[in-house]
Amino acid sequence: MGEMNLAAMIIGGVALLLVLLGLYMLQGKGMFLIAGYNTMPREEQKKYDSLAVARFIGKLLLVLAFCMILWIAGIWSGESWMLYIGVALFLVCIGAALMYMNTGGRFLKQPSIKEHKKNK
Repeated sequence: MGEMNLAAMIIGGVALLLVLLGLYMLQGKGMFLIAGYNTMPREEQKKYDSLAVARFIGKLLLVLAFCMILWIAGIWSGESWMLYIGVALFLVCIGAALMYMNTGGRFLKQPSIKEHKKNK
């Protein structure tokens, strides 16, 4: 029983960290924590709406923390289905977020009206 409590405490600590980072990212801060963005050249970074990226990652971190809370509930209650659903949701959310972020240019800055008129 002690091992299960230790696992739940570790998962709870990670979930708490995800919540804190998620709230920080929702404020539009913490872009330096996103590895792909952080390693881009400055010219490339200027093409992206960093506030939108940070807020999306913040929301994702909060959803992942919720999934981890399902893990804890499954461990404490002994209901393995809760743990399995939490892990499945966790993986589905990560996969969906990766597809959403990397398709359609959703986080690229839109040219302003003045820039659009200049290019015509």
